Amino acid sequence: MAEDLPIVSIVIPTLNASRTLEACLASIQAQDYPPERMELIVVDGGSTDGTVEVARRFGVRVVPNPLKTGEAGKAVGVQLAHGELIALIDSDNILPQEDWLRQMVTPFADPEIVGTEPLSYTWQREDGLITRYCALLGMNDPLCLFLGNYDRFCALTQRWTEMPVQEEDCGGYLKVTLSPRHLPTMGANGFIIRRSELVRCGIGDYLFDIDVVYALSQEGHTTYAKVKLGIVHLFAGDWRTFVHKQRRRVRDYLYFKSQAKRRYPWGTLDRRRLLKFIVYCVAGFPLLAQSVAGYLRHPDIAWFFHPLACWTTLGVYGMGAAQGLLGVKSENRAHWRQATG
Repeated sequence: MAEDLPIVSIVIPTLNASRTLEACLASIQAQDYPPERMELIVVDGGSTDGTVEVARRFGVRVVPNPLKTGEAGKAVGVQLAHGELIALIDSDNILPQEDWLRQMVTPFADPEIVGTEPLSYTWQREDGLITRYCALLGMNDPLCLFLGNYDRFCALTQRWTEMPVQEEDCGGYLKVTLSPRHLPTMGANGFIIRRSELVRCGIGDYLFDIDVVYALSQEGHTTYAKVKLGIVHLFAGDWRTFVHKQRRRVRDYLYFKSQAKRRYPWGTLDRRRLLKFIVYCVAGFPLLAQSVAGYLRHPDIAWFFHPLACWTTLGVYGMGAAQGLLGVKSENRAHWRQATG
């Protein structure tokens, strides 16, 4: 019965995201979840490309995000949400099936479960090469492959993470208990969490996904469900967009870390794995070998973007770290758009 289902507040941060938002909202509107049990909030950072008009065509509530960033938009949306559950959906996400939301909320019948997350990224033949590559790899940052710290199924390793977790197969989902010292990079792209637990984190002006998981783990809340379905993430349509997103990732992290706004202890990661990433990038042929191995598991030429993705990431992160030693400035997003074309 509809009244037995929890009310879900779906929070979507946007900034010049008109190229992807329509497909995102259409997939939400197509859900077989009772509309009266869904609250949809688009939090916009001052778009100039028609994003707000797209949202309003769908009859969606749009609220302003003065701080512009996606993390700030999530924080604004959470503060305004009324649902028992908060679903963090990005404007470049598409829900791939009509019962997606129903399946994602099912594990919450277990009171131990704090949040749920799709097990994989959905691979679609019609998507761009880089988006297909990220879906197959199970992550948007190839460095995470070498660190073993990722949170979606990777066709190369045949695992959804290499962090130490306890798993119990519950049919439609894996009930997982995380180690507070070794947390997968969970919390984004379809992550759903109990509002009561999220409020406990004291998120302030910014909601950083992995920091929420970390904060809850420090209080002993470490049980989640990895639901056996996927979510589409239209990550990047071309190499320039990939570079832009990697650059923004590292600059934003260094900036907010300097402001003491980040919690997750990235400095505790295995430095030997980082060295392996550097060695593989310098040598080159091990990256190509990984591409071939991935192709043999799931044939798609998108795998051969892997060496370029790794070299790009090494270059961008290396420059970002060097700049961090000289002082970090916040990313100027006045003209930024979530381009995928």
